[in-house]
Amino acid sequence: MKKLIVISCTILFSGILSAQKYSSKSGKVTFEASVPMFEDIFAQDDTNVVILNADTGDIASVSMVKNFHFKTKLMEEHFNENYAETGKYPKSIFTGKILNFDKSKLTASPQKYTVQGKMNFHGVERPVTSTATLYAKDGKIFMQGGFVARPADYNVTIPKMVTKKIAENVNVQYNYKLVKQ
Repeated sequence: MKKLIVISCTILFSGILSAQKYSSKSGKVTFEASVPMFEDIFAQDDTNVVILNADTGDIASVSMVKNFHFKTKLMEEHFNENYAETGKYPKSIFTGKILNFDKSKLTASPQKYTVQGKMNFHGVERPVTSTATLYAKDGKIFMQGGFVARPADYNVTIPKMVTKKIAENVNVQYNYKLVKQ
């Protein structure tokens, strides 16, 4: 399965064979949809695959949705079966670009960038804009940022009996340590 993810990301960047590529197979992506006075809804995937073309700022990432782990197994089961429907939609894919990216200007001091692209989750592709902080250290590129996603925008149906327990806006955070390939 991991080979399939790597191949998928590589295909996304076909035609840039001579480009400087940085990647990670252990990117961290989290999301939180908690509402005050109810149980925390927090999940984390530590196996997000990311590829960055350092010449152009093009970036892609793939998460196997079943790799998001929750505090309780029951919550994880409900997420996979009822909301994300991972049997039908196993992957979440982001493709985009870091705007005004210039690898030669990266230093050990974090700098803010805008990331724009499209995220496909639950069979729905939507535009996403994110603010990210990037810096370079020891030959690696470090990137972290986040954005807000709405389950309704991705055709995720929340049953009425739990709508007050799940936030309308889900905070998504990512944290990558990218190594030159």
